[in-house]
Amino acid sequence: MTSFGWQILAGLVLGLVLGGVAMSIGADAEGNPNGLHATLATIGSSYVSLLKAAVVPLIFTAIVSSIVGLRQVTNAARLAGRTLLWFAITAFIAVMIGITLGVVFRPGAGVSQAGLAAEAPHTVGTWWNFLIGLVPSNFLGLGVNASAGEGGAIAASANFNVLQVIVISAAIGIAALKIGEKAEPFIRLTESALAIIQKVLWWIIRLAPIGTIGLIGNAVAEYGWNKMGSLTWFVALLYVGLALVLFVVYPIIVKTNGLSIRQYFSGVWPAVQLGFVSRSSIGTLPLTQQVTERNLGVPRSYASFAVPLGATTKMDGCAAVYPALAAIFIAQFFGIDLSIVQYLLIVIVSVVGSAATAGTTGATVMLTLTLSTLGLPLEGVGLLLAIDPIIDMGRTAVNVAGQALVPTIVAKREGILDLDRYNAPRAGVAFASDDEEPGSAEESPRRAAEPEPAAQHA
Repeated sequence: MTSFGWQILAGLVLGLVLGGVAMSIGADAEGNPNGLHATLATIGSSYVSLLKAAVVPLIFTAIVSSIVGLRQVTNAARLAGRTLLWFAITAFIAVMIGITLGVVFRPGAGVSQAGLAAEAPHTVGTWWNFLIGLVPSNFLGLGVNASAGEGGAIAASANFNVLQVIVISAAIGIAALKIGEKAEPFIRLTESALAIIQKVLWWIIRLAPIGTIGLIGNAVAEYGWNKMGSLTWFVALLYVGLALVLFVVYPIIVKTNGLSIRQYFSGVWPAVQLGFVSRSSIGTLPLTQQVTERNLGVPRSYASFAVPLGATTKMDGCAAVYPALAAIFIAQFFGIDLSIVQYLLIVIVSVVGSAATAGTTGATVMLTLTLSTLGLPLEGVGLLLAIDPIIDMGRTAVNVAGQALVPTIVAKREGILDLDRYNAPRAGVAFASDDEEPGSAEESPRRAAEPEPAAQHA
């Protein structure tokens, strides 16, 4: 059977072709999308809706299970601290790359303002809003948005605040951990629910090649290169920054910790591909956790804590490279010279503010948080909205790669990484077999002090 990676690639190519055809056909006389464009949009949005439907139960069960699972881990507090430290280290490096590219290549200088429209964002991230968002409004942060439609009809849609889901899940997990034996029935129920949700998500993820056709095709038809105009240079520069993080910084970190670069990329690549096309770290979480455990050899007891935490707070693409480069672009566009203090603020916000991206669309919230901290015009966000779907693919791919990297590095440095599993030949299969539950990798890690086979190093 064709491997998952090739299926994703085939869907990507077909989506580009169909999107190009839909773009060449154009809209009808009334300005409505043509039939092909509408079909691609429906396929893509339906796939994203399937992923979003599982977000709340996945986060709740994953975080609760991961916290109570720490009772089985030696030096759990040390592992948690090291994980957060490496989150900060990689975020610092990523944001410095974004700042350097913005200062050296000046993407916002000389950009024609005729073709770009500055408008205020619908969502604004501030430190005050972040603090308020920590307080749950109801169980799991669920809510309903109501809007008036045609003819005065009221349309309602459900929404949720991921940040509040995380807070509640963490509180319940800590409480279960403190209660001890009396909480065992609840813990077993939560772990069973997590296994069921993961199984359903594997079925959804198997549809990723079809979803890829719709998502990529719609992006091409809706946001073709001809609409980007003077933003092409910004897009190219951002992808250069993302590529430097993914293909330079991460390999250096892998190599300096005595691991094979080739094995890291071959192990994490299925999750990176899905992150690229789905544009959702949360939606990719089950696959990210599986490749981290099954391909990279991180013990399940630790990965089940670190990967869900990373999927909600570890975003080198959305929360480091992008807001740094975008903030500098906006400052240059409006002719504002940034001071050394403002550059330092960009670094601080990017390293410690990633959690603020968990409540809604990550990159937009993180950018507005950065702009409001620096005192830059929030209207600058509107300059980049048209190209957001295109650049979001690269940002999410880097996010996912980093979310698998940090647990691998921490496990290696703590001597709990299964090096036999890490260095095992890849079969090119991204999924567990039907009789193997996701994340059921054996936990018999070989101590990191043992030598690795030389032939496996990149």
